[in-house]
Amino acid sequence: MLMTTIIKTSIVALCILSFQTASSQIDTTAIADRLMRSREKLGKDIAFVLYKNGKIVYKKEIGKLTIKTPLPIGASSQWLTTALVLTFVQEGKLSLDDKVSTYLPIFTKYYKGYITIRQCLTHFTGIQSEQGITKLLQKNKFHTLEEEVNEFASKRDIQTNAGTEFRYSNVGFNIAARVLEVISKKTFDRLIQDRIIRPLAMKNTTFSNENYNDALNPAIGAKSSAADFTNFLAMLLNKGTFNNRPILTESSVSLMHTLTTEASQVKYAPAPVSRLSYALGEWILETNAHGKATVVAVPSLQGTWPMIDLCRGYACVIFTNELPGEQNRNLYMDIKATIDDIVGGNCQ
Repeated sequence: MLMTTIIKTSIVALCILSFQTASSQIDTTAIADRLMRSREKLGKDIAFVLYKNGKIVYKKEIGKLTIKTPLPIGASSQWLTTALVLTFVQEGKLSLDDKVSTYLPIFTKYYKGYITIRQCLTHFTGIQSEQGITKLLQKNKFHTLEEEVNEFASKRDIQTNAGTEFRYSNVGFNIAARVLEVISKKTFDRLIQDRIIRPLAMKNTTFSNENYNDALNPAIGAKSSAADFTNFLAMLLNKGTFNNRPILTESSVSLMHTLTTEASQVKYAPAPVSRLSYALGEWILETNAHGKATVVAVPSLQGTWPMIDLCRGYACVIFTNELPGEQNRNLYMDIKATIDDIVGGNCQ
């Protein structure tokens, strides 16, 4: 009788295991098919990572890219820089409502003394900015971050009063990063390495330039890999903790996901993120019935798309080597819809 029970239990266990394996295979195939069908528009080289329940549950490497291949990530850099700023806020060394001029007096000299750190991280500085993909991605002509930010103060016109209009720009993030340098008396690259990159084991991530005479660019200057960026997203999903080590506080993570600008209030944004709302250093792709962010992302115009689904509890990263055409948000959202069908969950 005991032997019969053991055999029956074993058969049930094997059936469950077989079902789970088959289901996993179906899930993998669905995502792979979607990525392959998107290849014409995404590019021939794609690295994809899906993270859920504390681990990478699926990866796909197409063409020459692997999930460990470092690539320029453009505006996705802003997510890292925002997190770095918040480490100073949670230590009480900085307030988001501090005026930039408190740390950079040159802004007062040129009548820009009222701009706050929060406005820097939400595209509300009012300083004349680059517009169009070509200008946003153009090569940095400065030798130091200090030199670049001083020019923002002394030579860039005020387009609108600070806090009145959302105009997408690289300007604010670089100003905020320079403030951190002044507070800490350390360079931005040292700070981001010590506080974000190393603690998150992002071994293939750096803001350093190949040309050491060029200034670092906290807004668009990072290189990273799909695996590395997944670690960053995992930290945010885990409310600020990575490998049992606190990087951000839970309140800091919550602040990042809190709405600051409705889509209708955005005066200018590049086409791939147009008609989206904004939080703190990140875009809001979807909300629930109460208007709370459920899907957030900081996509790059160069094709990098890191996304977090806060409701379904997963993160995914899509890296492409070179976009063959203009970036299309719907393409990335179609990939996400495939993942949603697999993961399930009602996020209304």
